[in-house]
Amino acid sequence: MNFLLLSVWPWHHRSLIAQLAGREVHARYRQSWLGLLWMVLTPLLMLGIYTLVFRHIMRVRWYGLEESNLAFALRIYAGLAVFNFFAECVNRAPGLVLEQPHLVKKVVFPLEILPWVNATSAAAGLGVSGVLLLACTAVLNGGLPLTALALPLVWLPLLPLVLGLGWLLSGVGTYVRDVGQLLGMAVSALMFLSPIFFPVEALPASVRGWMLLNPLAWVMTGTRDVLLQGQWPDWQALGLLLAACTLLALLGAAFFRKVRTGFADVV
Repeated sequence: MNFLLLSVWPWHHRSLIAQLAGREVHARYRQSWLGLLWMVLTPLLMLGIYTLVFRHIMRVRWYGLEESNLAFALRIYAGLAVFNFFAECVNRAPGLVLEQPHLVKKVVFPLEILPWVNATSAAAGLGVSGVLLLACTAVLNGGLPLTALALPLVWLPLLPLVLGLGWLLSGVGTYVRDVGQLLGMAVSALMFLSPIFFPVEALPASVRGWMLLNPLAWVMTGTRDVLLQGQWPDWQALGLLLAACTLLALLGAAFFRKVRTGFADVV
């Protein structure tokens, strides 16, 4: 039980996690001319592309609303910011152990922090997207609604969600190399099964309940509510989602502990 608690909340490894995550972020942009500036430019460029494609080429309108181009783009980007964080963490998860064979041989290295490093490095991009969402919302509405304070709480369940999946997928992926290939297709399908380009309300009532089984749907909808609608999130639903994701994290940590003993034999 102590191992599970230390995995889910590895406070004593915080410096190591920050150091490894920072190294990953810098390595990603090290040989590019603009360096870390791409973390800001990429979401700005994508926001412009979404507006151009969906508003001016496809002539799409958000279900039940007539809004400006910026408002429409922000609704889509609010969903994509959440999904991109999730996809980056999950797509890398099966290879987390395989990419670090030298660490597997070191008995003293805490392999259980690798999903934390993965999530922390991905959170840098999510943080930039969050700042962009807040800034554009302030420009759109002449200020931020008070409910914007709840955005970190709306995004909080994402952390135990990607950690739990990280431990599960890295444990399985170390032994079964095909997991990464299958996961890529599954994540691509999830992009269109999540309310990124449409609201949950646009679905028939018979399908809507199934959509809400997707944890990303709750987070995407909550993001739009607190930023663009000026509505507080459904606290009860948010609490249940956080509890479910935390349970997943505990199960993932327990599974990782059980299978890690054989990593050195297959890496």
